[in-house]
Amino acid sequence: QVQVVESGGGLVQPGGSLRLSCIGSGIVFRIYTMCWYRQAPGKERELVASISSGGSYTYIDTVKGRFTISRDNAKNTVYLQMSSLKPEDTAVYYCNVSALWGQGTQVIVSS
Repeated sequence: QVQVVESGGGLVQPGGSLRLSCIGSGIVFRIYTMCWYRQAPGKERELVASISSGGSYTYIDTVKGRFTISRDNAKNTVYLQMSSLKPEDTAVYYCNVSALWGQGTQVIVSS
């Protein structure tokens, strides 16, 4: 089955950390750029970070220095390490590769 599945979301206090994971199956994972998007309530989905097949990465300005994207091609997995989380990071986080989207994992940053 061709799919990507996210995990790792949850409730965390401001300043805390979470690591999201996205496992791909049915695709040649290593050749694709992998992306993390997020969608907050009432807002449009936005690209948070991406990592190319060669390991180059991009981040939106609001997460630079706090989030780190990485990939493990042997495990068909892409990660998003999130630190110094803020309430405005609250959103559903989605993994994307090519036309594939996961179901999303909820991140809530609240005290």
